[in-house]
Amino acid sequence: MSEQHPRSVEEPGPSDYHDAATTREIKRAVVWFSVAAIFVGLWFLAQPLLLIIGGLVFAAMLDGGTRLLGRVLPIGRGWRLTIVCLLVTGFLIWTISFAGSQIAAQFETLRAVVTDQAGRVLAWAHQRGLVPSGNGGLNEIGKQLMGSVGQVTAALGTALGVVSSLAMIIVIGLFIAGEPRLYERGIAWMLPMEKRADFYQASERMGHTLRRLMAGRLLGMTVEGVFVAIALEIVGVPMAMLLGILTGLLAFLPNIGAIVSGVLIVLVGFSSGVDTGLWAIAVYALVQMFDGYVIVPMVARRSVDLPPALVLGAQLLFGALFGILGLALADPMVAMIKVLLEQCSELAAEEAGAA
Repeated sequence: MSEQHPRSVEEPGPSDYHDAATTREIKRAVVWFSVAAIFVGLWFLAQPLLLIIGGLVFAAMLDGGTRLLGRVLPIGRGWRLTIVCLLVTGFLIWTISFAGSQIAAQFETLRAVVTDQAGRVLAWAHQRGLVPSGNGGLNEIGKQLMGSVGQVTAALGTALGVVSSLAMIIVIGLFIAGEPRLYERGIAWMLPMEKRADFYQASERMGHTLRRLMAGRLLGMTVEGVFVAIALEIVGVPMAMLLGILTGLLAFLPNIGAIVSGVLIVLVGFSSGVDTGLWAIAVYALVQMFDGYVIVPMVARRSVDLPPALVLGAQLLFGALFGILGLALADPMVAMIKVLLEQCSELAAEEAGAA
């Protein structure tokens, strides 16, 4: 009787691909490897990704203006978008032409005043032991404050980097605002058929939220900038126009922007005397109260209710990871992520109810 060949009784081993345990472990390894690769890719591709997100935010602003103009002008979307772009361009040209020279001259004065006042504050803190005397002064503190910004800041550290980044954001925004459905269908094409309806719904909700959020942000920037400029001019604070413009621009950054603009207003105010400084504090407090009790609640009701602590935490995190662009785009990104999570939660609840 011949012996049975050993191969006839062998079973698949752990290294056999057809083994169920091996297949399961390979799938897990692929998943973890893919997650790690995504995070690494996001880190190295942070700058282009943030430029694309900035383009989406700019496109939402243009789209919101185009839709708003459509309520009074029953013309084609392309013509309305062209009118919005011309109005924005005209406003920028007017600002640079009529106020550019004056603002440029005031910037150097503002830098000197802020540096002098900050030096006095540091000297007062040194005398009372609140700040170590060997910290290197204002420049060293500034380096420490800016030392946590991310890799994107390095790309924006020069004037050429700022101009090229802004140009890319504007170009991307114009293309997306011109034909938003084209890009929406392109992304949907890469999804399974059964997921496309959910994607279109989520895209519509995210776009609606982003338009409302940006409209409220622009409203707040305008109100704060104009009010600060007029009020500071009335109470006699120097460089009121420049401080109003800076306050309006910094209002795009909730929480952090208000702190920075407040510091500038107070420092410049006290440079002209104690009474003027107290008036500057009163103006700043009044502006923040109006923004907190009128502008912010109105925007929250019409867009998405974002807790201030969540926005501030996201600004600190994105600012540390991705620099200035991450800081500026933290609020829109958090709003879109929140809408997406709400959409996923609603779909999961519907599937659970259907089951």
